[in-house]
Amino acid sequence: MKKMILSTVLSAAALMLCSATLATPAVAQQGGGRGMQTPDAQLASLTTALTLSADQQAKIKPILEADAKAMADLRAAQDPDMRTKSQAIRTAQHEKIKALLTAEQAAKYDAMPQGGRGGGGGGGNQ
Repeated sequence: MKKMILSTVLSAAALMLCSATLATPAVAQQGGGRGMQTPDAQLASLTTALTLSADQQAKIKPILEADAKAMADLRAAQDPDMRTKSQAIRTAQHEKIKALLTAEQAAKYDAMPQGGRGGGGGGGNQ
């Protein structure tokens, strides 16, 4: 009887551990489960959609990283004006990235929905 109970408990623990392990990468990839992409995922999306050169990627990545940190700091501060400030961060990011693009890429970038520019969920169009 003790062996059966011990076996059941160990099986349940193993199942829970496997479930938690499988779920973790999806949450981490999406920036903590809030629908936000990591800077690397944003860069990969932009590279695919806009056919970015290596030079463009090298210049855009620090912009995405800095803005991800600014957004995380804003969320952590629980600023009552968070919506307005986050929109300002996204707008500035859009302009910085657009300045690094060719005219053809910039037109595609402007036509992309917000989520395609790595903004994640929630925001309006720019």
